[in-house]
Amino acid sequence: MKSAVVSIIGRPSAGKSSLLNAMCGQKIAITSPSPQTTRNAVRGILTAPAGQLLFLDTPGYHSSEKKFNHHLQQIAVNSLNDSDLILYVADATRQPGEEEQQILSLLSRQNTQIIGAVNKCDLPVAKPKISHFAAAEMLGEIPIIRTSAATGLGIQELIDTLFSHAPEGDLLYPEEFYTDQSPEFRAAELIREQVINRVTQEVPHAVYVEIADIETDEEKGMLWIRAFINVERESQKGIIVGKQGSMIRDVRKSSQKELAKVFGYSIKLDLRVKVQPKWRRQDDIVNKIVF
Repeated sequence: MKSAVVSIIGRPSAGKSSLLNAMCGQKIAITSPSPQTTRNAVRGILTAPAGQLLFLDTPGYHSSEKKFNHHLQQIAVNSLNDSDLILYVADATRQPGEEEQQILSLLSRQNTQIIGAVNKCDLPVAKPKISHFAAAEMLGEIPIIRTSAATGLGIQELIDTLFSHAPEGDLLYPEEFYTDQSPEFRAAELIREQVINRVTQEVPHAVYVEIADIETDEEKGMLWIRAFINVERESQKGIIVGKQGSMIRDVRKSSQKELAKVFGYSIKLDLRVKVQPKWRRQDDIVNKIVF
């Protein structure tokens, strides 16, 4: 029996979360075209006949001096210390740049076994050889699999490769588990996903969702959730509320559908928007939502 903690690291928008969802066969991490959608070390659990892999999906490694971005960067770095294997994800549609070199330099100093995944290889603009060469040049002869989270290309090969390098060990979680996220965390992330996929520019980065209450009625099969969408400025609040409340109404309806899929209940969602000025500079808030 094999068992391993696998830290996933790569640049923003490399497709790490989509790859995690594809490997686990469940929606564990939210996805969005917006960079740095992932803000936490999101755990996904894959149990197979060969054993169990516990994935840590980390925020995209982004070079920035901003306080909030530094928090996200540290989550990615710290996860490497807790892992048995490292899954490095490169984007085949983008040229390796300065951030890629920083990640590869960081990984070159690790003693942990590294597996590479060159992702988005299904796209016409993909140039996987360039990403493959950049990784091999810095990390040596590591296993590198060409993948596509969208089509499933290379997913099983990647899983098999990870298991082949995993150490012997007992299951870390019961077989039926596919994540250990709390209901509050999952609900907040699913709502945030619906928001950030509808807004542009700086607004996605200025949003965090706070769950005030969750109540379950088993007899009626209902789940009541009261949540607040927090932004930094009144203008951002106006965007999310929308003309005559159109945007927040759409977010609520789509969130209810996604929450119902995950929780298996009919959802009643009370959703409000409030302003928390410059929350990304407030340690008490950042430490509460970024961990």
